[in-house]
Amino acid sequence: MASSSMPCNSVTTPSYSQSRTYHVFLSFRGEDTRKNFVDFFCSELSNRQIHTYKDEDTLQRGESIGPSLFKAIEDSHIAVVIFSKNYADSSWCLKELEHILKCKEDRGLIVIPIFYDVTPSEVGHQNGEFGEGFAKQKAKDVNKARFWRKALVEASKIAGFEPKNMANGHESKAIEEIVDTIFDRLFCFNSSVDEDLVGIKTRLKELNSLIDMRSTDVHMVGIWGIGGSGKTTLATSFYMEIYHNFQGHCIVENISEESSDLKKLQEHILSSLSEKEVKVRSVFEGIHKIKSMACRRKVLLLLDDVDKLSQLYALAGSREWFGNGSLILITTRDEHLLKAHKVEKLYHVRLLSSDEAIQLFKTYAYHEKHPVEDYETLSLSVVSYADGLPLALKVLGSSLCDKNRKGWTETLAQLEDIPRKEIVEKLKISYDGLDDLQKELFLDIACFFRGESIYKAMEILKAVGLYPVTGTEILRQKALITIVKGRFNMHALVQEMGHYIVRGEHLNNPEKHSRLWKHEEIINLCFRIKIPENYTIEAITYHGYPHGRNVSSGFCNIVSNMKKLRWLNVGMSEGEYGGPKFLSHELKYIDWHGYPTTPFPVGFQPMRLVVLKLWRSMQNELWEGLKHLPNLKVLKLDYMKKLLSTPNFYGLPRLQKLILCYCEELEDIHPSLGNHTPLKYLRIAHCYKLTEFPTTVNMKNLKTLELEGHFMEDGKIPSHIGELSNLKELNLSSNDFSLLDFSISQLTRLKFLNLSHCKNLLVLPELPSSLAILKADFCKSLTTIDDCNINCRWLCQVSLLGGHIITSASQLLQSMFEGKPIENGSMILQLEGLEIPKVFTPCLLRGNRSRLQLPENWHNDISGFLMCVVFKDEFYRSTNHVCINLKWLMTGMNSQHDVIWDESNSDGDKYTWVGYVSFSSLRHTTWYNPAYTALSVEIEDSYKDCSGFRVVPVSKKNTSDFGLGLVAKKGRSDFGVGGLVDEISRIDLVENSRGNSDYTPNIEIQHDTTSALTISLSFYDPYRNL
Repeated sequence: MASSSMPCNSVTTPSYSQSRTYHVFLSFRGEDTRKNFVDFFCSELSNRQIHTYKDEDTLQRGESIGPSLFKAIEDSHIAVVIFSKNYADSSWCLKELEHILKCKEDRGLIVIPIFYDVTPSEVGHQNGEFGEGFAKQKAKDVNKARFWRKALVEASKIAGFEPKNMANGHESKAIEEIVDTIFDRLFCFNSSVDEDLVGIKTRLKELNSLIDMRSTDVHMVGIWGIGGSGKTTLATSFYMEIYHNFQGHCIVENISEESSDLKKLQEHILSSLSEKEVKVRSVFEGIHKIKSMACRRKVLLLLDDVDKLSQLYALAGSREWFGNGSLILITTRDEHLLKAHKVEKLYHVRLLSSDEAIQLFKTYAYHEKHPVEDYETLSLSVVSYADGLPLALKVLGSSLCDKNRKGWTETLAQLEDIPRKEIVEKLKISYDGLDDLQKELFLDIACFFRGESIYKAMEILKAVGLYPVTGTEILRQKALITIVKGRFNMHALVQEMGHYIVRGEHLNNPEKHSRLWKHEEIINLCFRIKIPENYTIEAITYHGYPHGRNVSSGFCNIVSNMKKLRWLNVGMSEGEYGGPKFLSHELKYIDWHGYPTTPFPVGFQPMRLVVLKLWRSMQNELWEGLKHLPNLKVLKLDYMKKLLSTPNFYGLPRLQKLILCYCEELEDIHPSLGNHTPLKYLRIAHCYKLTEFPTTVNMKNLKTLELEGHFMEDGKIPSHIGELSNLKELNLSSNDFSLLDFSISQLTRLKFLNLSHCKNLLVLPELPSSLAILKADFCKSLTTIDDCNINCRWLCQVSLLGGHIITSASQLLQSMFEGKPIENGSMILQLEGLEIPKVFTPCLLRGNRSRLQLPENWHNDISGFLMCVVFKDEFYRSTNHVCINLKWLMTGMNSQHDVIWDESNSDGDKYTWVGYVSFSSLRHTTWYNPAYTALSVEIEDSYKDCSGFRVVPVSKKNTSDFGLGLVAKKGRSDFGVGGLVDEISRIDLVENSRGNSDYTPNIEIQHDTTSALTISLSFYDPYRNL
């Protein structure tokens, strides 16, 4: 054995292993393995930069093993014991083994045995050639041999390696596999993380899961997120965990700040990889040298804070630059940059959770010697403000650590108006990288649209020429905004950064800001006596309903002086006061609730105006005479109590959407409307003095026509409506006709037809085969529907509530299933009465929950599930939303104690709701799992709150009975569910075609986990985007 030792390499160990000197202690019999297996093995360990202790020379016989050898064992993470034929012939090897196993027990030393030319059985039983050597030691000292035998038995039972049985006998490949395992055991994440880095463990695990460290592929991994979120900290920690696994490694920091000198960055990489200074004369030469140096080596490269593609092209142009197994880590604020460079694995850095944020903040803010009164309460305020952003928590914590309670309170009060500059400047880097249009788009969203509906915001942003479709995607990719459930969102501090930019150096002078959104600032401006002309303010949002006439009049005065205003969104109280004397000719969007009695200013000629919306405004006319607005596309006039007539539409050559609702005094519509061919959407509703529609209807591009509210009687429906070849949606609800004077069946593109509340309607007309949605609720005179009238292959939503219609509900449902949108879609049928529940099989159960056993291979053979619900009262008629809770079960059979529904026990009016959901429409969810064989489905009534943003469950008492069945795919009907569902399962179901998905019931995911899913199934809402 060796009298002295040396490590296989001298590379500095990572921070977490400083407490132990060596990664690996090697125990072996020199004469068996030193010049073959051990040499190759130690060389591979060295290549992987695993710090290893190896005896170089055999100890002289009779010399005791020195304390240094025992200490080397104790100071190692792993002991690798290489058992060979003559291992047990050495008392020194046996003493090493005995001490190794003692350290395993006492110190947690990891022991990995390698059985080289011997088997675990030979070691454990001390037989064969291995046993012959041990017999010699036993003859010398029986007492010691007894302890050594125990050690050999214990070691033989530890999972290890037999090289001859690995890699088809290729020893070099077997050594690589063994070293892979040692590396994995050494550099596991749980034991090596800096405990001061809050939340780093879970994020390292998530990042590690993206990468197969044993793969020979070259990987590029992008780590992206908002500024100050910890991208660099995460990437550097990960780098320090794994760099020992590479033949070369390099960190390039703050690339965005050094991007003007790409040669310098290339030289840094080359010098790190070659371990000597390297110079390049050009970026092209640098690219060539990096490729030449790295193409045959396994390299780890961390490129930190990249903000331009040119940087990636110069430093890591493609995977082909690097040798097998190389890993390139890239941190950036811009997701698009990573995708453009074809980085295949992306990790979006999560902000800190509430608990993590409190822990981090406490690290910087808490001072044990000077505790602050109400520390916990004040801390929660700061944590809420920082919203999980590590940078903000550190900056604020450090600034508060030496302050008393008063200092904390003052600091918190200032933050909303004066955010910390170091936080703003860090976040502003992403903003500075935008082009001019994108900057304007970001500032508009930050000032006006955080938390607002995307549809409403996009209408404004598009109208003012900011190209929001592509622009918002760029902002999202740069982590400046997010889109959640159809609404814009952003981190609170990013929004404050936007406010900070708008206010600039004029914090207390809002008239010098480009945007006005703060209510109190606008009110203060309204009360100023002298208001100079303003060429700074470009956009304003103001809703001043409670402030009365003086404020409203003052607001009109200040708007009259805004010469560069491009859009305004205003809500004021109705009143008899004068309107603005001037409106900016730059205006592109006007949404004004409560506009005064006077018409728009005589000189107002907004040639760029795209959208004009007025609500509860007091004019009897918009303007005098013919006004030419060449770019106006949307005109919406709601609740205009005094409006007598519409404008002349010849002056609006590009008008595409016209809405006139609840204009009580409106008596006539200018006849030019009938020939307005650009129009795509027309809604006229509840204008009670309106007696007729223009007789000529030549709107060939019209897609949606809504004429509702008792002004359409027999003989007054223009027959030309039947010639609108592009019409997709027709709403004639709440009218007084008994028959339709035109042929609806000629509307071959019609998808939606609403005849609800037509109390005199006697006959349902023949429907076009294209129809997907039919609503005929509360048609009191409509008593029958002929089957021949319903031959619609796309029909997937039917509502016939609140009337006295006698129809074959089973046949109606059957005809819907014979249509096309079933395989990948959903369906809803809602009816008066109990016809379907009477024949539904399996029988309905009392309550709102049912369980179902799924057949073998259900995910291939079953299309979806059909639900039948009986509602107790009129609640459902006003909701059109049903919440469905889905859970996987071990068994699906209903209990024998479940109560079967009995029609005779029904009391009061009953309403039937039938819903179908295809499994394919749920495949994208976390919940979907073909391995399960039983399903629980629970129905809840639901409604949307006043914002329309979320679905709120209502008392389960509104439902009384529930049935559940399976629907098979075409050609498969042998699942024994019987009755109606079995009949449906025999129907050939085909996929929905492109272009019809907009008219299938909406499935909204409310809750999604591996075990449970909650969805909202709702009837089509034609007003969802108005």
